[in-house]
Amino acid sequence: MGKFDGILLASDFDDTLYGWDLRVPERNLEAIRYFTGQGGYFTVSTGRAHRTFAPFAPLVPMNAPAVLSNGAAVYNFQTEQMLEQTLLPDSAPADLAAMMEEHPSLSLEAYHGEDLYVCNPNEITFAHLKKVNCAYTQCAVRDMPTPWVKAIFHQEREVLLPVQQEMLERFPGRYEVIFSNPRYLELTRKGSSKGGGVAYVARLLGVAPEHVYCVGDNQNDIPMLALSAIPFAPANCAQEIRDWEGGARILCHCNDGVIGDIVEILDGLY
Repeated sequence: MGKFDGILLASDFDDTLYGWDLRVPERNLEAIRYFTGQGGYFTVSTGRAHRTFAPFAPLVPMNAPAVLSNGAAVYNFQTEQMLEQTLLPDSAPADLAAMMEEHPSLSLEAYHGEDLYVCNPNEITFAHLKKVNCAYTQCAVRDMPTPWVKAIFHQEREVLLPVQQEMLERFPGRYEVIFSNPRYLELTRKGSSKGGGVAYVARLLGVAPEHVYCVGDNQNDIPMLALSAIPFAPANCAQEIRDWEGGARILCHCNDGVIGDIVEILDGLY
């Protein structure tokens, strides 16, 4: 028995658990080991797909299934099993190709199983591909195999904001369309979000809603922060988090080990 029995802590990965300096701070690792050693469940809830997160999974001492692709997938890295996965609708290639024709500066990444496909890549795309260190195939949207788990539009925020609005208005009920970064607009099937993914993991583990805690830095984290008994965010979080009516509790910068701050708070509560 430990003081954190029956508690789930879910953390975003990039710019939250994983710092701007491209490392997991030792303070985070120490905090996670203490938390799980006292019976708590720790997991990652990330926008990254299985292909792009798997190389980083060994860096994190998780003891609960991970939420991937912004909630489109739940994967158990301990047993190497996909527990849950949703797919973009069959209309996605035509819908997204139409958006790219109307907004020709857009770049698209599409995830088909473990394979990554890219159309009209720009410097943002190439920087992202370098960061995730993943092989890809460049081709026209019509040549990309389907179905897709998720897709990402890359461009500057001022270009992506109207695209987000147009997608939601033109294709109601088809997509979640949400920022994971000021220059990444991510698309999953309607209803597939980090909030749904974390709720699935909590039910799987038998964790009561009042003992679920989440931390994240961007718009795509808001659905899971809305579930959190206390929603947390690092000091480097996006303005959308600061403006969110749910009132995230702002802690230290991701480089300084925000999980350490959270576990100290939970240590005092439990």
